[in-house]
Amino acid sequence: MKLLDYVVAVTVKFCAQHPKAERKRLGQFFTSPETAALMAARLDLSQLGPHVTILDPGAGTGILACALIERLAPLSTCEQITLVCYENDPEILPVLRANLAWLQEHSPIALSYELRATNYILAQVAAPRAASDEAEPTAAAMDAFDFVIANPPYLKLAKNAPEALALPEVCYGAPNLYFLFATMSLKNLKAGGQMVYLIPRAWSSGAYFERFRTWLCTHGALTQLHLFERRDQVFTQEQVLQETVIITVTKTTTPPPLVTVSQSLSNGAPHTKLSVPYDLVVQGPKRYIFMPTCAADVACLQCLGRLKYTLPRLGCKLHTGPCIDFRQRAGLRAQPETGAIPLLYAAHLKAGRVHFPQGLTSEWLIPSRPSLVQANHNYLLLKRISAKEEPRRLQAAIYLASDLAPYAQLSTDNKLGFISGIEPLSLTQVYGLYVIFNSSSYDHYYRLLNGSTQVNASEINALPLPDMSTIEAMGQELRTAADLTSTTCEAILARFI
Repeated sequence: MKLLDYVVAVTVKFCAQHPKAERKRLGQFFTSPETAALMAARLDLSQLGPHVTILDPGAGTGILACALIERLAPLSTCEQITLVCYENDPEILPVLRANLAWLQEHSPIALSYELRATNYILAQVAAPRAASDEAEPTAAAMDAFDFVIANPPYLKLAKNAPEALALPEVCYGAPNLYFLFATMSLKNLKAGGQMVYLIPRAWSSGAYFERFRTWLCTHGALTQLHLFERRDQVFTQEQVLQETVIITVTKTTTPPPLVTVSQSLSNGAPHTKLSVPYDLVVQGPKRYIFMPTCAADVACLQCLGRLKYTLPRLGCKLHTGPCIDFRQRAGLRAQPETGAIPLLYAAHLKAGRVHFPQGLTSEWLIPSRPSLVQANHNYLLLKRISAKEEPRRLQAAIYLASDLAPYAQLSTDNKLGFISGIEPLSLTQVYGLYVIFNSSSYDHYYRLLNGSTQVNASEINALPLPDMSTIEAMGQELRTAADLTSTTCEAILARFI
């Protein structure tokens, strides 16, 4: 029996006896054998020495460590493996302990291992631990591993959780355990060592993960990215719909000239593979991570990436709508009355314009504080949330002050964003911005950056844009065309950019 087949069979039996709800509470999702093998294949073994040290910081039943051992097995250059596994779930520890003992007995390469039944993050910052009674021959020293392979727990923590306080350099607000694992793993690598991680795609953009991206790209370099076209195929039996990506990182301060980006339909072998310049994947001071998988993706990034302006440089900014309606129930109204102002929702955005009212039960607001109110000026509105299956991520609409001329003020729902300027936007500026945000090119660009369904202000405010005179010229052309479709916007954009 193959090593991986045995460990997978034990894992399937464990899952059958333990409810998924309980494992989800712990952020515990077991890697499929196909994904495990794919991850092990991401590592470069060309510089392999006779003694290889491996860390699996969230070992579970040992599937990932087993997949890597199985890949090392045919190599004559590898004579000994030292494996360190962390796992602190008491339910799974007996399974992991038995699997490691079985692997040691059946591995074609001499294998020593240590099972550390403790919290991976906190063990790194606590006082030196006593010798573990779980230990086989002494494991590799800390910060000295050749390889780290991990499918870490996906679990949101409080901002004052001990794990968050242990790694303040990467935390902003309430962090997720998975990127704390990745941070500590990079610390645990030898210089030139490699780690391969299966993590959600969300870390690639947004202010929430900026510190982590900066730290990761300062102390290591991305060498490979692997995407899955279908998010329901990564964990198979676990039925997880989290969009995930496999990242391979080398511990070095010198980034490679190229990053390999691959993609597979499911968790099998990649069916597309692309070498992309490093600075096209890792971009800007915020270290946004773009994930192009074909020549059209690369062309889009190159075309728009050469533009030198952003909304803030143009004196504009995307703001999040100030009204969280369920917190303002006392002030919501279905009909206008004295003191009430229009409250714009995503439902009011239709075919590129704002259509108000729509007969909603809460489209008027008596504001309880000044921060809920904005001037009735021209705005470009953007939906902040879309369904995963919708054809567009960027969904924009033009709002003109004349649309609700009797009102000096209005408010917008928190699920909308609005672009305004230091000075009120002119008609041509609003129409020109609409050309940009309703074009297929910018929607394409944004999807390469952000894999989630949420449109974040920090990302929109960092998008590369043309100068304002070009935006106004595009706006004038759109007003003349009187056709707000994406096809028209893309044609106008192509003529100017």
